[in-house]
Amino acid sequence: MALQWLRERRRKKLLEEPFPDTWRQILRERNAHFAWLDDAERTQLCQLVQVFVAEKNFQGCGGLELTDEIRVTIAADACLLVLALPHDLYRSIDTILVYPTTVVQPPRALGLMEVATMPMGGGMPILGEAHMRGPVILTWDAVRRGARHPERGHNVVIHEFAHKLDMLDSQADGTPPLEARADYARWAQVCSASFLALRERTERGESTALDPYGATNEAEFFAVATEAFFNVPSRLRRDEPALYEVLRGFYRQDPASRVGAAV
Repeated sequence: MALQWLRERRRKKLLEEPFPDTWRQILRERNAHFAWLDDAERTQLCQLVQVFVAEKNFQGCGGLELTDEIRVTIAADACLLVLALPHDLYRSIDTILVYPTTVVQPPRALGLMEVATMPMGGGMPILGEAHMRGPVILTWDAVRRGARHPERGHNVVIHEFAHKLDMLDSQADGTPPLEARADYARWAQVCSASFLALRERTERGESTALDPYGATNEAEFFAVATEAFFNVPSRLRRDEPALYEVLRGFYRQDPASRVGAAV
């Protein structure tokens, strides 16, 4: 309780400082999602970004020099997921490692409590990783591209932080913590059906609102579905209405309505 009180006190004091104009300019110019939010949502997101940047340990790797643009861009897309959720700002995440571009890691086995967003067996190139009770790894060129072009459907920050939400119950199984037993039943029914359908469509080479990588396993399906929910919400609502409604209920947001209002 004492630690929580101190944390809330620090955050309250931090938010007494105005949000930097240069940071707001970064969001306006380089984060497409920011433009879709209404004024109240933008204010909320800015507050979350302000705290996130202050509390998380960003480390530049591979010669990357960290800048406010990097920190704010990552923080904004990460905080978008929890904009309407009760949360403690990804308390389990201390460190975010940022590389300039695609990372090729040496071959290694996947850890017991770890989820990777690409196969890890042969030194595969990766754009990001989410580790259970560990850091998030991101590549800056992919982060920047995803923030500016949601219409392409890919956002490595949203993908990896969806994994971190999935891991809140100490499992990476594609089902984040939900409120009620009925929610779990509905989640299993809808997501299992969508996951199996994605596998079938992927095998047939059919196009879908969901990236074929989501057919890898249930954990990747949730991360990919979250990307589609925020990046191409109108298409997901049209193609996968039941899945869209399940995600809308979980995230307590309706991105398709935002996009429609912004057009």
